[in-house]
Amino acid sequence: MKYPKLREIKGALISLFTKPYTSKFPFAPHTPYPAFRGKPYYDNEKCMGCTACVNVCPTGALSFKDISVDGITKRILKISWDICIECGQCELNCPTIEGIKLSQEFDISTTEKRKDLHQTIEKEMVLCEHCEKPVAAKDHILWTIKKLGPLYPPNTTLVAFCQQLLSIKTTIKTSKEGFVRQERFRVLCPNCRRKIIFTS
Repeated sequence: MKYPKLREIKGALISLFTKPYTSKFPFAPHTPYPAFRGKPYYDNEKCMGCTACVNVCPTGALSFKDISVDGITKRILKISWDICIECGQCELNCPTIEGIKLSQEFDISTTEKRKDLHQTIEKEMVLCEHCEKPVAAKDHILWTIKKLGPLYPPNTTLVAFCQQLLSIKTTIKTSKEGFVRQERFRVLCPNCRRKIIFTS
């Protein structure tokens, strides 16, 4: 005759005299653990629009597009919660640390359309003064200047941007047909800056 294992008896007694592990959700609210990874949210104040989160998203739940309306170019960042797997890579790779954060929200069940399961934020863009293509989000440039501190002056684009903020006017000649050397001291995209350096 085989006797029952002591481990099995111990497990049975523990289960008999302890409360069930499962919660009463959805009949009662469920509070996840502090380290739980739920729906991500953009923080409009702390996000700088650098799109680092978009580049590391494995499912394509994060996206962005640059649009021009009435002469103002904006970058629209979007989170699609219906295809997000809450992996946390966006939060982990955010340079500002708090630009996008995972919440403890886990229930996205809805009877509404899937296109409503998203969050969008807008960021003002800085344009190249030569080709008028987007360089970076304004908040991104300001964050870079603050991060570099006294080390930012060697970057002429950052210096030119600071001059614009201080309303310092410059008398630099420009030419749409070609590049002139003085244009190095303007807010330029990497492509135009490279052309000016090697052709002027």
